[in-house]
Parts: sequence; structure tokens; C-alpha cells
Amino acid sequence: MNANTNRFEEYLGTDLASKYGKTVSDAANRYTEEELVPYLDALDRNGYVVLERLIDADAISAIRTAVEPMLDLAGRNDFEGLKTQRLYSVISKTLSCNCLVEHPLVLALLDRILTPGYLLSQLQVINIQPGESQQSLHYDDAFYPFARPRRPLGAATVWALTDFTADNGSTAVIPGSHQWADEQPADENDPRQIACEMPAGSAVLFLGTLWHGGGENESASSRLAVTAQYCEPYLRQQENFSLSVPSARVAACSDDMKRMLGYSIHGSFMGMVDGKHPKRLLEGMEAS
Repeated sequence: MNANTNRFEEYLGTDLASKYGKTVSDAANRYTEEELVPYLDALDRNGYVVLERLIDADAISAIRTAVEPMLDLAGRNDFEGLKTQRLYSVISKTLSCNCLVEHPLVLALLDRILTPGYLLSQLQVINIQPGESQQSLHYDDAFYPFARPRRPLGAATVWALTDFTADNGSTAVIPGSHQWADEQPADENDPRQIACEMPAGSAVLFLGTLWHGGGENESASSRLAVTAQYCEPYLRQQENFSLSVPSARVAACSDDMKRMLGYSIHGSFMGMVDGKHPKRLLEGMEAS
């Protein structure tokens, strides 16, 4: 090992995040390992787990009041859903969904699935209206060009703001498909898929390698949901939060949200701004 290598390793050992070094979520120690084992076992076995009744009726009502007036556009293609309304850039428009993104149980599980310092990849509100056909089955981290089978590079939640039923578009999943290599579903009607039925206030958490899709809505009512996708801290996020969310808006968020939006450093310096931790950009804004 030469002197240059030694100096570089010394540099890697320094911490540009010395003032803001925490990368583990605030939820890390809220649950014991024993409490999390059933959920983690289900994720390992099936690729998904349903987390029932995590938020109450008041929280659901507050989120719906905030987001429903902004749901005025239908999807642009079959994948988005021509009868499905989607709200993008949610955090720039309302902070009401932050409580879902950073729910303690979700973060505690993500802390054990992904590398510390994982990021929020995107956040959407999705309203599947009556008459919508089933979305094509897919897996969320497919755009990262690494062969399967492999460990997931991300994970996602779909939160039910209305009851999810078999006939109103509840998320469809193929249990065990997170372990597939080159196998693919036959089509959107693959008989191995099941509907994630759950009461409002619940969430389904699934790995980025799980085949899934929005279900067909054969009911007379809309199916409203919020989905948050997360990714490893060394990967590019789907949503460019640096451009879509003003820094003053980020300053109003919790430390966990700031980290997941990209105001964090992975390792010693990935994500730095001018050689410093990006949270320094927010200094002084929290009090304004």
C-alpha cells in the first residue's frame, strides 16, 4: 500500500458530517427485535407484509382534507391509469403525508431492510376511480440495472386512506415473487396474485423486488392511497427533491424527513455541498 493510498483512506475516514452525523432513524430503538421479527419474517418469506390500523380516523381525515382538492388530473397512460388520479410533488404542496413517510414502525423495519441513511425515492397520492383496469404487474426497483435474483435496492409502502377491498383496486401482489430471477408474471391476470385487503389507516410494505400492481376497481367508489418509495442511500431517487421541494419547506420537516429528502451524507462525503453537510443549507431557516 503506497503513501497516496494511505492518505486517501485517511480522507475516507474523516467525517464531513461531523455536526450532523446521525443516519439511523429516530424510530430505530422504539421497537425491540422481538416485536419486529414477525414482520421481518413475513417480508423475507412473502416479500410484503400488511401493517394494520397504524393511523386513526382523525389522521386519515386530515390527510384526505389536504390532498383531495388537488386531485383533478387523470393518468396519462395505461401504467398511470387513465381513470386514476395522481398527485406528484406532494411535499411541496402539503406536509400532511409526512406522518406516513416517517411512521415509526415503517422506519424501524426499513432500518433493518436497507442501509442506514436510506432515502425517500418518491411520494405520490393515488386515487383509483371506478372502472379503472388493473395496472401492469411490475417491481419497483427494476430501473436499477442489476440482475435478479438479488437483495432489494428499495422498498415501498402503500397506505390505505379508504378500505382496500378485492373489488375496489387494492394493491395486488404475487407472494414470493421477490425471489424470482428471470421469471415474470404471465400478465396482469396472473392467478398467483392476491389482493392486499386492509382497513383504512393500514399500509402494505413490500420489497423493491416484489411483483405487484394497482388492482382493478370494479366498485362504485374511488380507492384513495398514498405511496412512499424508499431507496438505498447510494442510488438516485426517482423524484428530484432538490428541485421540487424548496429548502424553506424542507426546513419545516423533521430530521428523518430531511435525511430522506437528501439532506444527508452517505459514508464520509457522498451528498456534500461545498465540502460540507447539506443540512448546513437549512441553518437559520428552522426558526424563520
